[in-house]
Amino acid sequence: MQVLVIGATRGTGRLLVDRLLADGHQVRAGTRAPGQDQALVAAGADPVSADLEGPDEPLRAALHGAQAVVFCAGSGSGTGPDATLRVDLHGAVRSIDLAVELGVPRYVMLSSMAADDPRRGPTAITHYLAAKHAADRILAVSGLAWTSVRPGGLTHEHGSDHVEVGVPRLERRGTIPREDVAAVLAGCLAQPATIGLAFEVLSGPVPVGAALAGLSAGHGGDRR
Repeated sequence: MQVLVIGATRGTGRLLVDRLLADGHQVRAGTRAPGQDQALVAAGADPVSADLEGPDEPLRAALHGAQAVVFCAGSGSGTGPDATLRVDLHGAVRSIDLAVELGVPRYVMLSSMAADDPRRGPTAITHYLAAKHAADRILAVSGLAWTSVRPGGLTHEHGSDHVEVGVPRLERRGTIPREDVAAVLAGCLAQPATIGLAFEVLSGPVPVGAALAGLSAGHGGDRR
């Protein structure tokens, strides 16, 4: 599958690139400055321009012909509400609109725990959760085959490929290694049971593949 990862240079997006390549996918690694990341080339990915604050044409070119998009971009914890709106909301919506325009069939969003109701989350990141909430709502009515993955606190620990998922939410808070979030995002592309669902995910006892296979719209999926 030809997959565009938006936000591929660091964090969960970078780990996802490696995971998708290992799974046999062709990966377009969306970055702000693709010519500067030789590590992505060395890994086997195709760096492409996907600057969410830049003009539409490079982003449209990056999306053209892709069979799936995984949105992993973010303004970062050190930025303020304005940057969060520009990247996590407006940038996400731009990519959704272009995916619809170009007929990209599959879209997976890296969202956040408590994006269903930003009042559930820490006050300090309410603006971030509100941006994710709005982007998720827009994705859900886009007509795309969509999934929204909402992890808890992200850590840099080694992943276990075991998780706990909840549709639309879990009844506890917690953390999850970025490696396991990357595994979940990659697994969504192979698992039709995740289409049309938003779900929360934390570290847990169930292998990723089994956890995703157990999801279905019949389990109370959040289609907003």
